[in-house]
Amino acid sequence: MNRVYLDWNATAPLRSEARDAMIAAMDVVGNPSSVHAEGRKAKGLMERARAQVADAFGCDVNGIIWTGSATEAAGLMMSGRELRCAGIEHDCVQVHGASSLDVNSDGLAQGADSFVMQGANSETGILQGGTVQGAVMSDQVQVFGKLPVSFNWLDVHSAILSAHKIGGPKGVGALIVRDGIDIKPQIKGGGQEQGRRSGTENLLGIVGFGAAATAAAQDLANGVWENVQALRDQMEARILDATSKVIIFGKDVNRLPNTSNFAIPGWKGETQVMNMDLAGFAISAGSACSSGKVKTSRVLKAMGYDDITASSAVRVSIGPTTTEQQVMNFADAWITAYKKFAARNA
Repeated sequence: MNRVYLDWNATAPLRSEARDAMIAAMDVVGNPSSVHAEGRKAKGLMERARAQVADAFGCDVNGIIWTGSATEAAGLMMSGRELRCAGIEHDCVQVHGASSLDVNSDGLAQGADSFVMQGANSETGILQGGTVQGAVMSDQVQVFGKLPVSFNWLDVHSAILSAHKIGGPKGVGALIVRDGIDIKPQIKGGGQEQGRRSGTENLLGIVGFGAAATAAAQDLANGVWENVQALRDQMEARILDATSKVIIFGKDVNRLPNTSNFAIPGWKGETQVMNMDLAGFAISAGSACSSGKVKTSRVLKAMGYDDITASSAVRVSIGPTTTEQQVMNFADAWITAYKKFAARNA
């Protein structure tokens, strides 16, 4: 069976550019903090990657703090601050913030004083747009690499990014901060990253992040994601033609070009994921960032949906290498499984 990967929002396949850059960096022996020639060479690779991410995200190189993940980056920025957020935010943001911002049925949140706001939701793909303006921190993990965005366009104090969402390696992220923003280090020691995040930097991961950022920017310039959106829309049209009972969340508002989150109320998302897995398709229920847990969508509940609907949702997220045949084959497999479910529950 040739499996089809349709879970790009969980992690994107490693780009060849990132793999090649990491393999080359394996031969660099120096520690980036060392002052000898070997150390300086390692430092040079790391700073080149910092410049690549800065160029792709439109931020100052000195504002990039390397971390082990976007989760760590969120904790570094939010810990010790009394910040407000909405119930649609990622778990790594929710754990540090007070869920007090209103969310409407379209998944759009309302900002306030001292708040954090995502650029796009990882489950529904819904874009917050101008609502992020004024945020202390914005989760740009899902937007970066899929849509044009520049930190310097955003009226926010900070943002978080993740390498593996854009085809870089797992285990490296970044906190982006504006000049003058005070950061209290959570990891103390050797004073790396200008004293803001100690510990020897993950050189291989960082180099891969930089290469992936450059490649992702080129994809955007080439209009690759417009083609991705067309495939997503074709898939949704096929499913809507098959049944009027399906709910496509965020269909009438701006979404990420690759994301489709939908439900048949009463048909558990976990069951659908298993059915599709057996048919050779990798999809998810929820954000897939919580240690493999499948649970009722907190995001959909925040949007006002009941427990039955919120536990029936699945997410399909595709990417530049996904083909029309793959998404149409998935739609047909899902429709076949749905008809069996409907017949059992007639």
